[in-house]
Amino acid sequence: MSIILKNVSKFYGEQKALDNVSFEIKTGEIVGFIGPNGAGKSTAMKIITGYIPQDEGEVIVNENNTKENIIEIKKEIGYLPEHNPLYLDMYVREYLDYVAGIYKIKDKKQKVKDVIQRLGIEREQHKKISALSKGYRQRIGLAQALIHDPKVLILDEPTSGLDPNQIMEIRDIISEVGREKTIMLSTHIMQEVEAICDRIIIINKGKIVADKRTSEIKTEVKNTVQTIIVEFDKQIGKEKLETIAEISKVANLKENSWLLESNSKKDIRTDIFNFAVLNKIAVISMQKKEKTLEEIFKELTK
Repeated sequence: MSIILKNVSKFYGEQKALDNVSFEIKTGEIVGFIGPNGAGKSTAMKIITGYIPQDEGEVIVNENNTKENIIEIKKEIGYLPEHNPLYLDMYVREYLDYVAGIYKIKDKKQKVKDVIQRLGIEREQHKKISALSKGYRQRIGLAQALIHDPKVLILDEPTSGLDPNQIMEIRDIISEVGREKTIMLSTHIMQEVEAICDRIIIINKGKIVADKRTSEIKTEVKNTVQTIIVEFDKQIGKEKLETIAEISKVANLKENSWLLESNSKKDIRTDIFNFAVLNKIAVISMQKKEKTLEEIFKELTK
């Protein structure tokens, strides 16, 4: 395992920021770590990176314990905090050379050149960081997190405040890097989580409320109402649709397209199809509406 948290708690005065948190992240996983503001995301990430200590529990990164081998852990972690701490008066190449020196990287000139090329900042390398757009500053933040080729990458809101094009660019970079590293990613953008994360951990009020693979997370909250969107090839009255067994709601969406709801536990699509055959109309399309990640997030964190 790359990252292991065992019964980790953190207190700020009387406030419990993390409450007995446990999870494991395997080598090569990209994990989305999401939750509302104040849920404990940044606190957990700061503890993993050694920025602050936990009050209770154990944190292990690449078989090193944070309380015993924090220097070794920092050598193997790349960290981009929520508020990207850059030296604005330094030039891009100068700053990356400085970071490479801190890590005592051999052949740092080549490493700086490689990371500049990888992040697509060749044209910006001789500019002052203060002159760069926020999108390029985020790239510089990613560059400093990657320059020592860490095994683990911790990214706290890496696309915060970026425009859609910049978000796509940073997302592509993270996906590419994720092929060879373990990545823990915090963000409020649900589409980003679904697009690039293998697994999703949801935290609320300092406690883990969900931990599943991205493809399975939508089963975390059970649908109490079954919603079907169906389109027929010709008009049919609402009254007739209401005669389908166990239908609780019928709503016309447009022309021959309808939303049907049922509280039944059985799949009502067979009944809808049989209804269409009986009434000599054809089903052009029929879709069972699933909960979105946003809806699941709201239900688990409200």
